[in-house]
Amino acid sequence: MTIKTTFAALFLMALPGLAIAQGCQGGGLHKDTTAMSCAEGSMIDPETGTCVPLVTG
Repeated sequence: MTIKTTFAALFLMALPGLAIAQGCQGGGLHKDTTAMSCAEGSMIDPETGTCVPLVTG
C-alpha cells in the first residue's frame, strides 16, 4: 500500500468524526427549533405558537 492510499484511507475514516465536530448532529444552533403542523382549516399563530382556526370572509 502506498503512502497516498494510506492517507486517503485515514482521511475517509476521520470524516464522520469531523462532521460531528462541525455540528451536523444539531449542536446548539437548533435546540429551540420544533416541527409542528395544524389540522386543515387552521394555522399556527406565531405569537402563541398554537393552532388557531382560519377566519375567511
